[in-house]
Amino acid sequence: MLVGPRVLGDSQRTPAELRSTMPLPSAVSAIVFDCDGLLLDTESCWSRAETSLFADYGFGFGPAEKDILIGRTLQAACDDMAINIGQPGAGHRLQSELLPRVEAGLALAVEAMPGARDLLERLAGRVPLAVATNSPRAMLNAALTTSGLLEHFAVSVAADEVDRPTPDPQLYLTAFNRLGAQPCSGVALEDSATGVASARASGAFLIAVPSQPGKQLDGDYITSTLADPLLVNWAQNVTVRAR
Repeated sequence: MLVGPRVLGDSQRTPAELRSTMPLPSAVSAIVFDCDGLLLDTESCWSRAETSLFADYGFGFGPAEKDILIGRTLQAACDDMAINIGQPGAGHRLQSELLPRVEAGLALAVEAMPGARDLLERLAGRVPLAVATNSPRAMLNAALTTSGLLEHFAVSVAADEVDRPTPDPQLYLTAFNRLGAQPCSGVALEDSATGVASARASGAFLIAVPSQPGKQLDGDYITSTLADPLLVNWAQNVTVRAR
């Protein structure tokens, strides 16, 4: 049985609306999660560090600036930050100033996003799980360890371990490959536009959970939280697809 929300007739919905209410698959080869902003509230650590860095250069940091940076690789984000503060080409310097601030925040505490821990506990041991992120390996390890979620994942892939990070699909393709799973029968979960582009290009069924309020994202199933009752029910009942 497929798990999904009740929908109106096809003639009453646009293609985007139909896509956002597709039933969740009852059997999957594997599930790959994004990390920052989806599983873990690392974005608050990043936002505090980014706000501090912008302030050092006399600039404010708000939703518009965050929208430019979220979901990007660290280098790409810092290159854009340099442009925003009127210092194009200073991305490497800004990265060296930003990283210690983020790492200090991650070392103190990282909270799981609402519903994340429960969802993983329902899936763990039954479905192959991986995490794929545009963050560097050191930050991914720190965040997963501090939060206590590391044990749930058989595979993890960081941005500095692939040639072409998000929005290229290589992160997701690598994660599915290491799990021995086909992306076309797998599921990917994302919270940002660049991550969505990566996951969509991998061919996986896409669950989008926007981390920014009011942000519109593409997805086969779109929800505002990992604590969504339909998503929780799906996690409890989904099975592994036979190879």
